[in-house]
Amino acid sequence: MNSETKDIEARARAIVKNGGVRSAVERGDIPQFQSVSTVEALVLGLLNQGVRKFLGVFGHGSTALGEVLSCYEAAGALRMWNLRNETEAAHCATMLKWHYGETAAVVTSIGPGALHAFAGSLAAASNGIGVYHIYGDQTTHGEGPNMQQIPIARQGGFLSLVNTMGSGYQIHTPESLFTALRMGAATVFNPDFPGPFFLLLPMNTQSAVMEACNLLEIPEPPRCAPAASMDRKAFIQATALARQARAVTIKFGGGAASCGPEILELAELLDAVIVPGAKMSGVVPYSSRRCMAVGGSKGSICGNFAMNEADLAIVIGARAVCQWDCSGTAWKKARAVVNFNTRAVDAGHYNRTVAVVGDAKLNLRAWIEVLKKEGFAAKTAPSPWLEINLAKKREWQEFKKKRFENPILFDPLWGREVLSQPAAIEAAYRFALRKGAARYFDAGDVQANGFQIAEDEAYGLTFSDTGASYMGLAASALLCTALADRPVYTFAFSGDGSFTMTPQIILDGVEHGARGCLIIFDNRSMAAIAGLQKAQYGNVYRTKDSVNIDYRALAGAVEGVNALFGGYDIASFTKALEQAYAYDGLSVITVPVYMGDDELGGLGVFGSWNVGPWCDEVQKEHHRIGL
Repeated sequence: MNSETKDIEARARAIVKNGGVRSAVERGDIPQFQSVSTVEALVLGLLNQGVRKFLGVFGHGSTALGEVLSCYEAAGALRMWNLRNETEAAHCATMLKWHYGETAAVVTSIGPGALHAFAGSLAAASNGIGVYHIYGDQTTHGEGPNMQQIPIARQGGFLSLVNTMGSGYQIHTPESLFTALRMGAATVFNPDFPGPFFLLLPMNTQSAVMEACNLLEIPEPPRCAPAASMDRKAFIQATALARQARAVTIKFGGGAASCGPEILELAELLDAVIVPGAKMSGVVPYSSRRCMAVGGSKGSICGNFAMNEADLAIVIGARAVCQWDCSGTAWKKARAVVNFNTRAVDAGHYNRTVAVVGDAKLNLRAWIEVLKKEGFAAKTAPSPWLEINLAKKREWQEFKKKRFENPILFDPLWGREVLSQPAAIEAAYRFALRKGAARYFDAGDVQANGFQIAEDEAYGLTFSDTGASYMGLAASALLCTALADRPVYTFAFSGDGSFTMTPQIILDGVEHGARGCLIIFDNRSMAAIAGLQKAQYGNVYRTKDSVNIDYRALAGAVEGVNALFGGYDIASFTKALEQAYAYDGLSVITVPVYMGDDELGGLGVFGSWNVGPWCDEVQKEHHRIGL
């Protein structure tokens, strides 16, 4: 062990002993001014911000960082998980923050590995999840092209790339680190709309030493209180609109995750119905009489009806992504919008809008008080507006029930009867509910059926990446059960296509001790896209597989995986779920599911979407509405 390593380990032990950098300095266990490398100062800065979990893949562009991490891990200051794929690392870090609130850092080398992680960061950027990404980068002395850098003669090529996804900083000199950490904290811990922050480490600056580095200069995360709107005029205008309205619908997105009580109270005061966004199951209990099901391009009978017929739309914490409001065509009769959002660009998305900018929870409480002072009160008897929406919700429940009560269909591909995907997903979802287990839904048909089926009474255990709809996220995110401080048992719902995009969980899950179950719903097809092709053109093209894959055998080839077959009926599938849940480790269940034209094989589509040959019609409708 050389003297430099001994110094690093001594600092690490002192920091662990005192609970932080500042405490160690103030108590005199380490001097305030030290000779510290760039990468060690980076690690100290991330520890200052509460980042103690690192995961990814090392390469020639990250060896210096790896050495420092090893010293700090040996002292118990942090933990590094070595994975087999950088996209998997990005997905896991995203869900670790989303589900458990724990901020992690993704570590990669230069070039391809960084690009894999960068692609995966789309999910964090789309859903407003704060995560650190640390990539190796080309050297700053320009001695010639570095292996695996972006092969264009341009300064800061990777910096230009990452800044299109969010915010990044190339640590071009050691002393620039302090600014990088402040910018990173402002992005990752942003109270309005956080996102990924990309720290780029040129290979020649990683080991560069800052002489007499002031350890107390290393920044700590900002403490930002949520901001409330001071615009009283906006609340008065919103109240006037509410008084004139006869059909009010509240639609909310990811920014309303903590606003369930306020949304329910507001709905009672306004005689409104509530439509959750696709990823927001449980914010308002599904059983609430004013809660309709999900709305949007996939949507539901009741959710889309509530949006289509509303004369006043209340939007809370949403970016109005295309499928969220049927590409701008869902509010067919809305004369006005009241939009609660932290960002002006989102609050002003629609025309004829009263924009209330700031923290949704605080602003909803403020408006509720104004409404009460203005004489608004909860209705004792159901109004015609509520009655017709309740009838639509009953219609939706019957629609789903018919499919769940007819779970088996003949599929020519399998040459036998198999479970329909809605029936299989519903069975697994109900099983997870009974066990208090988390549910992660992967992209595609599994995701769409999942958010149509979900009937959560509380928020925080169903997660669906409807922002990026990233194939493979749910399977990779199952690794969170090995990383989280207090993990819950988790079921990852994945199609066969999503699983084969990032199948590393069957290796890394065993390596790091994941405890959960990956369910592979196998229809040998990209069912969501095949269905779209059929609906648009009457032709399914290059979205089916001809290769027979035994996923049970594939997963079972990894020692430690509990590989199970889900069978062809609900009873067999439930038995496999029980066996998986009882296993202290990673289980994988494969269940064949139906793909075809039988209407009982799917949950239907109830809204518009600006894609393919539908664009002209949808765009005309959008401009006709003029919202």
